[in-house]
Amino acid sequence: MGRRIIEGRMTAAGGQGVTVFLIGMRINSFLRLRSWWPVFTAMPKMLRELSRDKGSGFLGYRLLFGGPRLIYVVQYWASHEQLLAYASAPDKQHRPAWAAFNRRLRAGKGRVGFWHETYVVPAGAHEAVYVNMPAFGLGAATEVVPVARRGEGAAERLSL
Repeated sequence: MGRRIIEGRMTAAGGQGVTVFLIGMRINSFLRLRSWWPVFTAMPKMLRELSRDKGSGFLGYRLLFGGPRLIYVVQYWASHEQLLAYASAPDKQHRPAWAAFNRRLRAGKGRVGFWHETYVVPAGAHEAVYVNMPAFGLGAATEVVPVARRGEGAAERLSL
């Protein structure tokens, strides 16, 4: 994800559907490092694996912090089928990390929280605006184009 500021009003290229996957953890007990540290370190391994696999359908991500306890990742996927295929693939990082997390969760007495949400967004059902920003969010995961290419207003960019 670039740091170069793109001046003016830009938007994500659009034209195709996207699956947005939010996944995160909440540290409920900082002192119980063994409860949350393995969860914290598993995600970067998966993100590196996905970023190298151009055929996975993984388009990009943004790591976010919601205060000291909440860490989450916004992921962009070409389709929900590809997201689910990665999640269930026995030869990828996710399956062993998920199994280990579930073991820790049962023994952890609520010391770490976990959540995810999946949104399947059909083509034409999303729009974005970035003003004087580096490539960001969906635009960084796909392509950033001048707003005029997709319509000056949000209603024009949404083709519902």
